[in-house]
Amino acid sequence: MKQILDNPAWYALRTHNRALGNVQGGSAYFLPEVSPFVAVEGPALEGMTALYDAIPFDNNVIFVSNENVQIPLPWQLLAAVPGYQMLYRGTANPGSNGPETIPLTLEHVPEMVALTSLTAPGPFSDETIRFGHYEGIFDDGKLVAMAGQRMHPEGYAEISAVCTHPDHLGKGYARHLLLRQASRIQQNGEQPFLHVKADNARAIGVYESLGFEIRTEIYFYVLRR
Repeated sequence: MKQILDNPAWYALRTHNRALGNVQGGSAYFLPEVSPFVAVEGPALEGMTALYDAIPFDNNVIFVSNENVQIPLPWQLLAAVPGYQMLYRGTANPGSNGPETIPLTLEHVPEMVALTSLTAPGPFSDETIRFGHYEGIFDDGKLVAMAGQRMHPEGYAEISAVCTHPDHLGKGYARHLLLRQASRIQQNGEQPFLHVKADNARAIGVYESLGFEIRTEIYFYVLRR
């Protein structure tokens, strides 16, 4: 577990997410229209120069690692965001009395992009839906809450894009969607995990109340080539 979850993007791109990106030697990256995450096989300081040379596009990228490092040139560091990686330790049971949830498809992408732009749960692009398993809650025909899956290294699946419209907070939508995602992942014989910004105390409290535990610090380095 330690090796895989310390470098989740690398192992996701080597296993279940390999169709959504590219691995070249010790460098890996998702297609920019799907996700900005990039990774290296070993220690960050040993692989970042090769990663710079391997990426064939100029979009800003996010390097995710449990290492707190000084990003080397020629990369330009735009932001370094500390966070936590949390692992689900409970047994998910979303129950049958929660709000109606609807599988989200390509027709919902504009609403998904709008909701994530408003609530900022993390990067979400027009093709992020290709990670799969997105579900939403609607009110009066409008998407007001959603959650889905992102990085999928062998044996684990990351719950992501958990967000609720500010006008609908406090209704238990995020809890319900989280438990549905966790239950699905466990039924598939895998362990749920997620990432959260270190300063998002509200979300951390919700996750802990549901059975998530902080496993390690994690860092999100926003980089420009």
